[in-house]
Amino acid sequence: MTTADYQMLFNISISIIGFLGGWVLNSLKTSIESLQKADTNLTEKVSSIEILVAGQYVRREDLSAFSGEIFRKLDKIYDKLDGKADK
Repeated sequence: MTTADYQMLFNISISIIGFLGGWVLNSLKTSIESLQKADTNLTEKVSSIEILVAGQYVRREDLSAFSGEIFRKLDKIYDKLDGKADK
């Protein structure tokens, strides 16, 4: 084989390696783009869930008023039980 034959064989092998490398890089780019889209969708879903949950927390004032009502009713029940025990 002559030097030209080796050069042509080298050029063909580099071309094939370049083609395969480009194809792999393109596949990776496409996969990364689809994963980024999926990540964006999941981020939006989590944000909407966070807003939904945060909107349903009990406020401190509401909890204080509710617990006050419960304790008043429990006191009434206790008073009624004391009245029945005295009879």
